[in-house]
Amino acid sequence: MTTKPKARKFRIKRTAPTGAGASEAAATARKPLPANEGATAPPTPKETAATAPGQDQARSGAVESAREVKAETDIDAIRREGLTGRQLRMARRMAQKHGLAPISDFDAVRQLRLQGIDPFQASNMLELVVPGKDASEEEMGTVLPGMGKIQLPQTVRPAADQLPQTEVYTADRRAQEITSIQRDIARRRRKRLVLLIARLSAFVFLPTILAGWYYYAIATPMFSTKSEFLIQSADGGAGGGPLSGLIPSQLANSQESIAVQSYLTSKDAMIRLDEELGYKRHFSQDAIDAIQRLDPDATNEAAHKVYKKNIKIGYDPTEGVVRMEVIAADPQVAADFSKALISYAEERVDELSQNIRNDAMEDARRNLETAKKERRAAQEDLIRLQEVYSVDPLEQLGALRGQITTYEQQLLEKQLALQALLDNPRPNQAKVDGARGDVRRLQDLLDGLDARMTEPDKSGLSLVQQSTEIELSRADLATADAFLQSALQGEKQSALEAGRQVRYLTVPVRPIASDAPSYPRKFENTILAFLIFSGIYLMVSLTSSILREQVSN
Repeated sequence: MTTKPKARKFRIKRTAPTGAGASEAAATARKPLPANEGATAPPTPKETAATAPGQDQARSGAVESAREVKAETDIDAIRREGLTGRQLRMARRMAQKHGLAPISDFDAVRQLRLQGIDPFQASNMLELVVPGKDASEEEMGTVLPGMGKIQLPQTVRPAADQLPQTEVYTADRRAQEITSIQRDIARRRRKRLVLLIARLSAFVFLPTILAGWYYYAIATPMFSTKSEFLIQSADGGAGGGPLSGLIPSQLANSQESIAVQSYLTSKDAMIRLDEELGYKRHFSQDAIDAIQRLDPDATNEAAHKVYKKNIKIGYDPTEGVVRMEVIAADPQVAADFSKALISYAEERVDELSQNIRNDAMEDARRNLETAKKERRAAQEDLIRLQEVYSVDPLEQLGALRGQITTYEQQLLEKQLALQALLDNPRPNQAKVDGARGDVRRLQDLLDGLDARMTEPDKSGLSLVQQSTEIELSRADLATADAFLQSALQGEKQSALEAGRQVRYLTVPVRPIASDAPSYPRKFENTILAFLIFSGIYLMVSLTSSILREQVSN
Protein backbone atom coordinates (compact mmCIF):
# COMPACT_ATOMS: atom_id res chain seq x y z
CA MET A 1 0.00 0.00 0.00
CA THR A 2 1.41 3.36 -1.07
CA THR A 3 0.84 6.38 1.13
CA LYS A 4 0.48 9.66 -0.70
CA PRO A 5 3.03 12.24 0.36
CA LYS A 6 1.66 15.26 2.11
CA ALA A 7 3.41 18.60 2.34
CA ARG A 8 2.52 21.83 4.04
CA LYS A 9 1.63 24.87 2.00
CA PHE A 10 3.80 27.91 2.19
CA ARG A 11 3.23 31.41 0.86
CA ILE A 12 6.43 32.34 -0.93
CA LYS A 13 7.20 35.99 -1.27
CA ARG A 14 7.58 37.08 -4.82
CA THR A 15 9.48 40.10 -6.12
CA ALA A 16 8.69 42.06 -9.22
CA PRO A 17 10.58 40.83 -12.26
CA THR A 18 13.19 43.15 -13.72
CA GLY A 19 14.79 43.37 -17.12
CA ALA A 20 14.11 40.47 -19.37
CA GLY A 21 12.10 38.79 -16.67
CA ALA A 22 9.72 41.75 -16.53
CA SER A 23 9.24 41.75 -20.29
CA GLU A 24 8.50 37.98 -20.23
CA ALA A 25 6.00 38.44 -17.42
CA ALA A 26 4.32 41.26 -19.35
CA ALA A 27 4.18 39.10 -22.48
CA THR A 28 2.67 36.27 -20.49
CA ALA A 29 0.09 38.61 -19.02
CA ARG A 30 -0.81 39.87 -22.49
CA LYS A 31 -1.07 36.33 -24.00
CA PRO A 32 -4.77 35.43 -24.46
CA LEU A 33 -6.01 32.25 -22.73
CA PRO A 34 -8.20 29.66 -24.42
CA ALA A 35 -11.92 29.75 -23.98
CA ASN A 36 -12.38 27.28 -21.12
CA GLU A 37 -15.06 27.09 -18.50
CA GLY A 38 -12.56 26.86 -15.65
CA ALA A 39 -10.16 29.55 -17.01
CA THR A 40 -9.72 32.83 -15.17
CA ALA A 41 -9.51 36.34 -16.57
CA PRO A 42 -6.14 37.99 -17.14
CA PRO A 43 -4.92 40.25 -14.36
CA THR A 44 -6.08 43.84 -14.42
CA PRO A 45 -3.78 46.83 -14.25
CA LYS A 46 -4.72 47.19 -10.58
CA GLU A 47 -3.61 43.62 -9.89
CA THR A 48 -0.44 44.28 -11.86
CA ALA A 49 0.24 47.38 -9.82
CA ALA A 50 -0.40 45.43 -6.67
CA THR A 51 2.69 43.38 -7.43
CA ALA A 52 5.02 46.33 -7.19
CA PRO A 53 8.21 45.87 -5.28
CA GLY A 54 7.22 48.34 -2.63
CA GLN A 55 4.27 46.31 -1.53
CA ASP A 56 5.92 42.86 -1.15
CA GLN A 57 6.29 43.27 2.60
CA ALA A 58 2.67 44.30 2.97
CA ARG A 59 1.42 41.23 1.02
CA SER A 60 3.25 38.62 3.15
CA GLY A 61 0.78 35.76 3.91
CA ALA A 62 -2.06 37.34 1.90
CA VAL A 63 -3.74 36.13 -1.28
CA GLU A 64 -2.10 37.73 -4.30
CA SER A 65 -4.95 37.47 -6.83
CA ALA A 66 -8.04 35.57 -7.90
CA ARG A 67 -5.91 33.59 -10.40
CA GLU A 68 -3.71 32.26 -7.61
CA VAL A 69 -6.78 31.25 -5.62
CA LYS A 70 -8.15 29.51 -8.68
CA ALA A 71 -4.82 27.71 -9.21
CA GLU A 72 -4.79 26.46 -5.61
CA THR A 73 -8.37 25.28 -5.95
CA ASP A 74 -7.59 23.45 -9.20
CA ILE A 75 -4.53 21.79 -7.66
CA ASP A 76 -6.60 20.60 -4.68
CA ALA A 77 -9.20 19.19 -7.07
CA ILE A 78 -6.48 17.43 -9.09
CA ARG A 79 -4.97 16.04 -5.89
CA ARG A 80 -8.34 14.57 -4.90
CA GLU A 81 -8.56 12.72 -8.23
CA GLY A 82 -6.17 10.08 -6.88
CA LEU A 83 -3.68 10.15 -9.73
CA THR A 84 -0.89 7.58 -9.64
CA GLY A 85 2.78 8.40 -9.51
CA ARG A 86 3.25 7.22 -13.09
CA GLN A 87 0.56 9.63 -14.32
CA LEU A 88 2.12 12.50 -12.42
CA ARG A 89 5.55 11.76 -13.89
CA MET A 90 4.05 11.64 -17.39
CA ALA A 91 2.42 15.04 -16.75
CA ARG A 92 5.76 16.50 -15.56
CA ARG A 93 7.58 15.24 -18.70
CA MET A 94 4.84 16.50 -21.02
CA ALA A 95 4.89 19.92 -19.32
CA GLN A 96 8.65 20.15 -19.78
CA LYS A 97 8.21 19.11 -23.41
CA HIS A 98 5.79 22.00 -24.00
CA GLY A 99 8.09 24.54 -22.32
CA LEU A 100 6.10 24.97 -19.10
CA ALA A 101 7.64 25.53 -15.66
CA PRO A 102 5.35 23.85 -13.09
CA ILE A 103 6.18 24.01 -9.42
CA SER A 104 4.80 20.47 -8.77
CA ASP A 105 3.39 17.48 -10.57
CA PHE A 106 -0.17 18.57 -9.83
CA ASP A 107 0.65 22.07 -11.14
CA ALA A 108 1.97 20.40 -14.33
CA VAL A 109 -1.40 18.66 -14.79
CA ARG A 110 -3.18 21.97 -14.18
CA GLN A 111 -1.05 23.93 -16.65
CA LEU A 112 -1.40 21.25 -19.34
CA ARG A 113 -5.14 21.27 -18.95
CA LEU A 114 -5.14 25.10 -19.20
CA GLN A 115 -3.24 24.73 -22.45
CA GLY A 116 -5.92 22.29 -23.69
CA ILE A 117 -3.67 19.22 -23.57
CA ASP A 118 -4.68 15.91 -22.01
CA PRO A 119 -1.55 14.66 -20.21
CA PHE A 120 -2.86 11.06 -20.02
CA GLN A 121 -4.04 10.60 -23.62
CA ALA A 122 -1.88 8.12 -25.58
CA SER A 123 -0.52 9.57 -28.81
CA ASN A 124 -0.35 7.72 -32.10
CA MET A 125 2.24 8.11 -34.81
CA LEU A 126 -0.56 8.61 -37.37
CA GLU A 127 -1.84 11.55 -35.35
CA LEU A 128 1.41 13.47 -35.64
CA VAL A 129 0.77 14.57 -39.23
CA VAL A 130 -2.77 15.61 -40.20
CA PRO A 131 -3.45 17.14 -43.65
CA GLY A 132 -4.83 20.66 -43.66
CA LYS A 133 -3.66 21.52 -40.14
CA ASP A 134 -0.79 23.71 -39.12
CA ALA A 135 1.93 22.71 -36.72
CA SER A 136 0.48 24.66 -33.81
CA GLU A 137 -2.82 22.73 -33.93
CA GLU A 138 -1.00 19.39 -34.18
CA GLU A 139 0.91 20.20 -31.02
CA MET A 140 -2.13 21.29 -29.07
CA GLY A 141 -4.32 18.19 -29.27
CA THR A 142 -5.48 15.09 -31.07
CA VAL A 143 -7.49 14.84 -34.28
CA LEU A 144 -10.18 12.13 -34.43
CA PRO A 145 -11.93 11.14 -37.64
CA GLY A 146 -15.22 12.99 -38.05
CA MET A 147 -14.81 14.96 -34.82
CA GLY A 148 -12.06 17.43 -35.64
CA LYS A 149 -9.49 18.63 -33.17
CA ILE A 150 -10.03 17.70 -29.53
CA GLN A 151 -8.57 20.19 -27.06
CA LEU A 152 -9.26 19.64 -23.40
CA PRO A 153 -11.39 20.83 -21.71
CA GLN A 154 -13.09 21.50 -25.04
CA THR A 155 -16.67 20.17 -25.13
CA VAL A 156 -17.22 17.53 -27.82
CA ARG A 157 -20.72 17.60 -29.13
CA PRO A 158 -22.11 14.23 -30.26
CA ALA A 159 -23.46 13.63 -33.71
CA ALA A 160 -27.16 14.06 -34.36
CA ASP A 161 -27.72 10.36 -35.07
CA GLN A 162 -26.37 9.43 -31.63
CA LEU A 163 -28.96 11.42 -29.73
CA PRO A 164 -32.04 9.65 -28.36
CA GLN A 165 -35.24 10.06 -30.29
CA THR A 166 -37.69 12.64 -29.08
CA GLU A 167 -40.67 11.05 -30.82
CA VAL A 168 -43.40 10.13 -28.37
CA TYR A 169 -45.06 6.70 -28.90
CA THR A 170 -48.80 6.49 -28.56
CA ALA A 171 -50.62 3.53 -26.99
CA ASP A 172 -51.64 2.17 -30.38
CA ARG A 173 -48.09 2.45 -31.67
CA ARG A 174 -46.78 0.68 -28.60
CA ALA A 175 -49.38 -2.10 -28.96
CA GLN A 176 -48.41 -2.55 -32.60
CA GLU A 177 -44.75 -2.81 -31.71
CA ILE A 178 -45.47 -5.38 -28.97
CA THR A 179 -47.65 -7.39 -31.33
CA SER A 180 -44.90 -7.29 -33.95
CA ILE A 181 -42.36 -8.48 -31.41
CA GLN A 182 -44.65 -11.30 -30.27
CA ARG A 183 -45.23 -12.39 -33.86
CA ASP A 184 -41.50 -12.36 -34.51
CA ILE A 185 -40.89 -14.49 -31.40
CA ALA A 186 -43.63 -16.93 -32.43
CA ARG A 187 -42.21 -17.11 -35.95
CA ARG A 188 -38.75 -17.87 -34.57
CA ARG A 189 -40.18 -20.53 -32.28
CA ARG A 190 -42.05 -22.16 -35.14
CA LYS A 191 -38.88 -22.08 -37.24
CA ARG A 192 -36.84 -23.66 -34.47
CA LEU A 193 -39.55 -26.27 -33.87
CA VAL A 194 -39.65 -27.10 -37.57
CA LEU A 195 -35.85 -27.41 -37.65
CA LEU A 196 -35.91 -29.60 -34.54
CA ILE A 197 -38.57 -31.88 -36.03
CA ALA A 198 -36.57 -32.06 -39.26
CA ARG A 199 -33.39 -33.03 -37.41
CA LEU A 200 -35.24 -35.60 -35.28
CA SER A 201 -36.86 -37.01 -38.39
CA ALA A 202 -33.56 -37.26 -40.22
CA PHE A 203 -31.45 -38.65 -37.39
CA VAL A 204 -33.95 -40.49 -35.13
CA PHE A 205 -37.34 -41.23 -36.69
CA LEU A 206 -36.17 -42.24 -40.16
CA PRO A 207 -33.43 -44.66 -38.91
CA THR A 208 -35.92 -46.11 -36.42
CA ILE A 209 -38.49 -46.66 -39.18
CA LEU A 210 -35.84 -48.33 -41.34
CA ALA A 211 -34.82 -50.58 -38.46
CA GLY A 212 -38.43 -51.53 -37.73
CA TRP A 213 -39.05 -52.20 -41.43
CA TYR A 214 -36.05 -54.53 -41.47
CA TYR A 215 -37.15 -56.42 -38.35
CA TYR A 216 -40.81 -56.74 -39.44
CA ALA A 217 -40.43 -57.31 -43.19
CA ILE A 218 -36.91 -58.41 -44.18
CA ALA A 219 -35.25 -60.20 -41.24
CA THR A 220 -35.26 -63.99 -41.52
CA PRO A 221 -37.01 -65.67 -38.55
CA MET A 222 -34.63 -67.68 -36.40
CA PHE A 223 -35.50 -70.66 -34.19
CA SER A 224 -33.80 -71.24 -30.85
CA THR A 225 -33.31 -74.48 -28.93
CA LYS A 226 -32.62 -74.19 -25.21
CA SER A 227 -30.99 -76.85 -23.06
CA GLU A 228 -29.40 -77.19 -19.63
CA PHE A 229 -26.72 -79.51 -18.32
CA LEU A 230 -24.51 -79.77 -15.25
CA ILE A 231 -21.23 -81.46 -14.43
CA GLN A 232 -21.10 -83.81 -11.42
CA SER A 233 -18.38 -85.88 -9.82
CA ALA A 234 -18.51 -89.60 -9.03
CA ASP A 235 -18.69 -89.08 -5.25
CA GLY A 236 -21.49 -86.52 -5.67
CA GLY A 237 -19.67 -83.73 -3.88
CA ALA A 238 -16.38 -82.15 -3.07
CA GLY A 239 -14.74 -85.43 -1.91
CA GLY A 240 -14.15 -86.86 1.53
CA GLY A 241 -13.50 -84.96 4.72
CA PRO A 242 -15.39 -83.86 7.83
CA LEU A 243 -16.63 -80.69 6.12
CA SER A 244 -17.59 -82.26 2.78
CA GLY A 245 -21.29 -82.14 3.64
CA LEU A 246 -21.12 -78.38 4.27
CA ILE A 247 -19.67 -77.57 0.83
CA PRO A 248 -22.12 -77.43 -2.11
CA SER A 249 -21.44 -80.01 -4.76
CA GLN A 250 -21.37 -77.48 -7.61
CA LEU A 251 -18.39 -75.65 -6.10
CA ALA A 252 -16.25 -78.73 -6.67
CA ASN A 253 -16.70 -78.63 -10.44
CA SER A 254 -17.04 -74.90 -11.15
CA GLN A 255 -13.71 -74.93 -12.96
CA GLU A 256 -14.84 -77.75 -15.21
CA SER A 257 -18.09 -75.91 -15.98
CA ILE A 258 -16.25 -72.74 -16.88
CA ALA A 259 -13.79 -74.70 -19.01
CA VAL A 260 -16.63 -76.42 -20.88
CA GLN A 261 -18.35 -73.07 -21.42
CA SER A 262 -15.18 -71.62 -22.91
CA TYR A 263 -14.70 -74.66 -25.14
CA LEU A 264 -18.23 -74.57 -26.55
CA THR A 265 -17.82 -70.91 -27.57
CA SER A 266 -14.34 -71.44 -29.03
CA LYS A 267 -13.32 -71.74 -32.66
CA ASP A 268 -12.36 -75.38 -32.10
CA ALA A 269 -15.96 -76.37 -31.35
CA MET A 270 -17.20 -74.31 -34.33
CA ILE A 271 -14.80 -76.01 -36.74
CA ARG A 272 -15.77 -79.46 -35.44
CA LEU A 273 -19.46 -78.60 -35.75
CA ASP A 274 -18.92 -77.36 -39.31
CA GLU A 275 -17.06 -80.53 -40.27
CA GLU A 276 -19.74 -82.83 -38.88
CA LEU A 277 -23.00 -80.93 -39.49
CA GLY A 278 -22.10 -78.15 -41.96
CA TYR A 279 -22.50 -75.03 -39.85
CA LYS A 280 -21.17 -72.65 -42.54
CA ARG A 281 -23.32 -74.22 -45.22
CA HIS A 282 -26.45 -73.72 -43.16
CA PHE A 283 -25.87 -69.99 -42.60
CA SER A 284 -24.81 -69.45 -46.24
CA GLN A 285 -28.26 -70.28 -47.64
CA ASP A 286 -29.99 -67.77 -49.92
CA ALA A 287 -33.14 -67.89 -47.80
CA ILE A 288 -31.36 -65.99 -45.03
CA ASP A 289 -31.35 -62.19 -45.34
CA ALA A 290 -28.19 -60.39 -46.40
CA ILE A 291 -27.39 -59.06 -42.93
CA GLN A 292 -27.48 -62.47 -41.19
CA ARG A 293 -26.22 -64.46 -44.18
CA LEU A 294 -22.69 -65.83 -44.21
CA ASP A 295 -20.60 -65.72 -47.36
CA PRO A 296 -20.10 -69.13 -49.02
CA ASP A 297 -16.32 -68.70 -48.97
CA ALA A 298 -16.22 -67.08 -45.54
CA THR A 299 -13.17 -67.55 -43.34
CA ASN A 300 -13.21 -69.26 -39.98
CA GLU A 301 -12.93 -65.86 -38.25
CA ALA A 302 -16.05 -64.52 -39.98
CA ALA A 303 -17.91 -67.76 -39.29
CA HIS A 304 -16.81 -67.65 -35.66
CA LYS A 305 -18.34 -64.17 -35.26
CA VAL A 306 -21.68 -65.50 -36.50
CA TYR A 307 -21.21 -68.57 -34.30
CA LYS A 308 -20.74 -66.50 -31.13
CA LYS A 309 -23.88 -64.51 -31.94
CA ASN A 310 -25.99 -67.64 -32.40
CA ILE A 311 -24.55 -69.75 -29.55
CA LYS A 312 -25.36 -68.29 -26.16
CA ILE A 313 -23.98 -70.11 -23.11
CA GLY A 314 -24.22 -69.01 -19.49
CA TYR A 315 -23.06 -70.59 -16.24
CA ASP A 316 -24.95 -70.12 -12.97
CA PRO A 317 -22.46 -70.57 -10.08
CA THR A 318 -25.20 -70.72 -7.42
CA GLU A 319 -26.85 -73.75 -9.01
CA GLY A 320 -23.95 -75.17 -11.02
CA VAL A 321 -26.07 -75.36 -14.18
CA VAL A 322 -24.83 -74.47 -17.68
CA ARG A 323 -27.60 -73.00 -19.84
CA MET A 324 -27.18 -73.11 -23.61
CA GLU A 325 -29.25 -71.58 -26.41
CA VAL A 326 -28.59 -72.50 -30.06
CA ILE A 327 -30.09 -70.34 -32.83
CA ALA A 328 -30.53 -71.48 -36.42
CA ALA A 329 -32.80 -70.84 -39.40
CA ASP A 330 -34.38 -74.30 -39.08
CA PRO A 331 -35.72 -75.68 -35.77
CA GLN A 332 -34.50 -79.24 -36.39
CA VAL A 333 -31.05 -78.01 -37.35
CA ALA A 334 -30.91 -75.95 -34.15
CA ALA A 335 -31.77 -79.09 -32.12
CA ASP A 336 -29.10 -81.12 -33.93
CA PHE A 337 -26.51 -78.40 -33.27
CA SER A 338 -27.44 -78.38 -29.58
CA LYS A 339 -27.16 -82.18 -29.23
CA ALA A 340 -23.78 -82.19 -30.96
CA LEU A 341 -22.45 -79.46 -28.68
CA ILE A 342 -23.62 -81.36 -25.59
CA SER A 343 -21.75 -84.44 -26.80
CA TYR A 344 -18.64 -82.31 -27.37
CA ALA A 345 -18.95 -80.99 -23.82
CA GLU A 346 -19.21 -84.51 -22.40
CA GLU A 347 -16.09 -85.61 -24.24
CA ARG A 348 -14.19 -82.58 -23.04
CA VAL A 349 -15.24 -83.26 -19.44
CA ASP A 350 -13.95 -86.81 -19.76
CA GLU A 351 -10.67 -85.57 -21.18
CA LEU A 352 -10.25 -83.03 -18.38
CA SER A 353 -10.63 -85.69 -15.64
CA GLN A 354 -8.87 -88.46 -17.58
CA ASN A 355 -5.53 -86.71 -17.38
CA ILE A 356 -5.74 -86.45 -13.59
CA ARG A 357 -6.76 -90.09 -13.23
CA ASN A 358 -4.05 -91.34 -15.55
CA ASP A 359 -1.32 -89.36 -13.81
CA ALA A 360 -2.33 -90.63 -10.36
CA MET A 361 -2.57 -94.26 -11.45
CA GLU A 362 0.70 -94.16 -13.37
CA ASP A 363 2.54 -92.87 -10.32
CA ALA A 364 1.01 -95.55 -8.10
CA ARG A 365 1.87 -98.33 -10.56
CA ARG A 366 5.40 -97.05 -10.96
CA ASN A 367 5.95 -97.06 -7.20
CA LEU A 368 4.57 -100.60 -6.95
CA GLU A 369 6.88 -101.92 -9.65
CA THR A 370 9.86 -100.28 -7.98
CA ALA A 371 8.96 -101.88 -4.62
CA LYS A 372 8.63 -105.28 -6.23
CA LYS A 373 12.02 -105.01 -7.88
CA GLU A 374 13.72 -103.95 -4.65
CA ARG A 375 12.13 -106.80 -2.68
CA ARG A 376 13.20 -109.34 -5.30
CA ALA A 377 16.75 -107.98 -5.20
CA ALA A 378 16.83 -108.29 -1.38
CA GLN A 379 15.60 -111.88 -1.56
CA GLU A 380 18.16 -112.82 -4.19
CA ASP A 381 20.95 -111.30 -2.11
CA LEU A 382 19.91 -113.30 0.97
CA ILE A 383 19.70 -116.53 -0.98
CA ARG A 384 23.10 -115.94 -2.54
CA LEU A 385 24.68 -115.45 0.87
CA GLN A 386 23.10 -118.60 2.17
CA GLU A 387 24.41 -120.53 -0.84
CA VAL A 388 27.91 -119.16 -0.37
CA TYR A 389 28.09 -119.98 3.30
CA SER A 390 26.30 -123.35 2.81
CA VAL A 391 25.23 -123.27 6.46
CA ASP A 392 23.47 -120.60 8.32
CA PRO A 393 26.19 -118.60 10.09
CA LEU A 394 23.77 -117.38 12.67
CA GLU A 395 23.01 -120.95 13.83
CA GLN A 396 26.69 -121.85 13.95
CA LEU A 397 27.46 -118.69 15.82
CA GLY A 398 24.67 -119.43 18.29
CA ALA A 399 25.96 -122.99 18.86
CA LEU A 400 29.51 -121.80 19.44
CA ARG A 401 28.35 -119.15 21.85
CA GLY A 402 26.40 -121.83 23.77
CA GLN A 403 29.50 -124.06 24.00
CA ILE A 404 31.67 -121.15 25.06
CA THR A 405 29.25 -120.31 27.81
CA THR A 406 29.27 -123.94 29.08
CA TYR A 407 33.07 -124.27 28.99
CA GLU A 408 33.54 -120.93 30.68
CA GLN A 409 31.34 -122.11 33.52
CA GLN A 410 33.36 -125.33 33.84
CA LEU A 411 36.59 -123.36 33.70
CA LEU A 412 35.40 -121.21 36.52
CA GLU A 413 34.60 -124.27 38.65
CA LYS A 414 38.02 -125.82 37.98
CA GLN A 415 39.72 -122.57 38.86
CA LEU A 416 37.82 -122.43 42.11
CA ALA A 417 38.75 -126.04 42.90
CA LEU A 418 42.42 -125.36 42.11
CA GLN A 419 42.37 -122.32 44.34
CA ALA A 420 40.88 -124.38 47.12
CA LEU A 421 43.69 -126.93 46.81
CA LEU A 422 46.30 -124.23 46.79
CA ASP A 423 44.86 -122.71 49.94
CA ASN A 424 45.76 -125.95 51.82
CA PRO A 425 49.20 -125.60 53.54
CA ARG A 426 50.20 -129.11 52.44
CA PRO A 427 48.13 -129.75 49.30
CA ASN A 428 48.12 -133.03 47.43
CA GLN A 429 50.41 -132.51 44.55
CA ALA A 430 48.64 -135.01 42.31
CA LYS A 431 45.34 -133.30 42.81
CA VAL A 432 46.87 -129.89 42.19
CA ASP A 433 48.45 -131.07 38.97
CA GLY A 434 45.18 -132.62 37.85
CA ALA A 435 43.27 -129.42 38.58
CA ARG A 436 45.81 -127.36 36.74
CA GLY A 437 45.60 -129.69 33.76
CA ASP A 438 41.82 -129.34 33.66
CA VAL A 439 42.06 -125.54 33.75
CA ARG A 440 44.62 -125.56 30.95
CA ARG A 441 42.55 -127.84 28.75
CA LEU A 442 39.40 -125.80 29.26
CA GLN A 443 41.27 -122.61 28.43
CA ASP A 444 42.63 -124.11 25.25
CA LEU A 445 39.18 -125.25 24.26
CA LEU A 446 37.74 -121.76 24.79
CA ASP A 447 40.55 -120.24 22.74
CA GLY A 448 39.74 -122.64 19.90
CA LEU A 449 36.08 -121.74 20.00
CA ASP A 450 36.89 -118.04 19.91
CA ALA A 451 39.20 -118.61 16.98
CA ARG A 452 36.41 -120.36 15.06
CA MET A 453 34.19 -117.32 15.62
CA THR A 454 36.69 -114.60 14.69
CA GLU A 455 39.10 -116.22 12.26
CA PRO A 456 38.09 -116.33 8.56
CA ASP A 457 37.37 -119.58 6.88
CA LYS A 458 37.71 -120.63 3.24
CA SER A 459 35.17 -117.95 2.22
CA GLY A 460 37.47 -115.29 3.62
CA LEU A 461 35.00 -114.18 6.30
CA SER A 462 34.55 -115.13 9.90
CA LEU A 463 31.33 -116.36 11.39
CA VAL A 464 30.72 -112.94 12.92
CA GLN A 465 31.10 -111.20 9.55
CA GLN A 466 28.97 -113.78 7.81
CA SER A 467 26.21 -113.42 10.38
CA THR A 468 26.38 -109.61 10.01
CA GLU A 469 25.89 -109.79 6.26
CA ILE A 470 23.03 -112.19 6.73
CA GLU A 471 21.40 -109.80 9.23
CA LEU A 472 21.80 -106.83 6.84
CA SER A 473 20.36 -108.81 3.97
CA ARG A 474 17.38 -109.83 6.07
CA ALA A 475 16.87 -106.18 7.16
CA ASP A 476 16.89 -105.08 3.51
CA LEU A 477 14.35 -107.77 2.74
CA ALA A 478 12.12 -106.55 5.58
CA THR A 479 12.39 -102.95 4.31
CA ALA A 480 11.53 -104.05 0.80
CA ASP A 481 8.52 -105.93 2.15
CA ALA A 482 7.30 -102.80 4.00
CA PHE A 483 7.80 -100.61 0.89
CA LEU A 484 5.94 -103.14 -1.22
CA GLN A 485 3.06 -103.14 1.23
CA SER A 486 2.94 -99.32 1.17
CA ALA A 487 3.00 -99.31 -2.65
CA LEU A 488 0.09 -101.74 -2.74
CA GLN A 489 -1.92 -99.54 -0.41
CA GLY A 490 -1.00 -96.44 -2.45
CA GLU A 491 -2.20 -98.10 -5.63
CA LYS A 492 -5.51 -98.95 -4.05
CA GLN A 493 -5.90 -95.38 -2.70
CA SER A 494 -5.02 -93.94 -6.10
CA ALA A 495 -7.63 -96.10 -7.73
CA LEU A 496 -10.20 -94.84 -5.24
CA GLU A 497 -9.19 -91.21 -5.80
CA ALA A 498 -9.26 -91.71 -9.56
CA GLY A 499 -12.76 -93.02 -9.21
CA ARG A 500 -13.72 -89.91 -7.27
CA GLN A 501 -12.16 -87.69 -9.95
CA VAL A 502 -14.45 -89.03 -12.63
CA ARG A 503 -16.77 -86.31 -14.00
CA TYR A 504 -19.86 -86.99 -15.99
CA LEU A 505 -22.34 -84.67 -17.65
CA THR A 506 -26.02 -84.72 -16.72
CA VAL A 507 -28.63 -83.16 -19.03
CA PRO A 508 -31.77 -82.24 -17.04
CA VAL A 509 -33.23 -80.20 -19.95
CA ARG A 510 -32.75 -81.87 -23.30
CA PRO A 511 -32.83 -79.91 -26.56
CA ILE A 512 -36.18 -80.01 -28.37
CA ALA A 513 -36.98 -78.46 -31.75
CA SER A 514 -39.06 -75.30 -31.52
CA ASP A 515 -42.26 -74.79 -33.51
CA ALA A 516 -42.24 -70.95 -33.51
CA PRO A 517 -39.45 -68.49 -34.31
CA SER A 518 -37.86 -66.73 -31.38
CA TYR A 519 -35.85 -64.10 -33.26
CA PRO A 520 -35.88 -61.34 -34.27
CA ARG A 521 -37.79 -59.70 -31.43
CA LYS A 522 -39.41 -57.10 -33.60
CA PHE A 523 -40.95 -54.68 -31.11
CA GLU A 524 -38.12 -54.86 -28.58
CA ASN A 525 -35.45 -54.36 -31.24
CA THR A 526 -37.34 -51.40 -32.76
CA ILE A 527 -37.64 -49.69 -29.37
CA LEU A 528 -33.98 -50.41 -28.71
CA ALA A 529 -33.01 -48.85 -32.05
CA PHE A 530 -35.11 -45.76 -31.22
CA LEU A 531 -33.36 -45.38 -27.84
CA ILE A 532 -29.92 -45.82 -29.42
CA PHE A 533 -30.55 -43.22 -32.14
CA SER A 534 -32.07 -40.83 -29.60
CA GLY A 535 -29.05 -41.17 -27.33
CA ILE A 536 -26.64 -40.58 -30.19
CA TYR A 537 -28.59 -37.49 -31.32
CA LEU A 538 -28.71 -36.14 -27.76
CA MET A 539 -24.98 -36.60 -27.26
CA VAL A 540 -24.13 -34.95 -30.59
CA SER A 541 -26.51 -32.03 -29.88
CA LEU A 542 -25.07 -31.43 -26.41
CA THR A 543 -21.52 -31.63 -27.71
CA SER A 544 -22.19 -29.21 -30.58
CA SER A 545 -23.98 -26.72 -28.30
CA ILE A 546 -21.12 -26.80 -25.79
CA LEU A 547 -18.53 -26.32 -28.53
CA ARG A 548 -20.55 -23.47 -30.08
CA GLU A 549 -20.81 -21.75 -26.72
CA GLN A 550 -17.10 -22.13 -26.08
CA VAL A 551 -16.21 -20.75 -29.52
CA SER A 552 -18.59 -17.80 -29.13
CA ASN A 553 -17.07 -16.95 -25.77
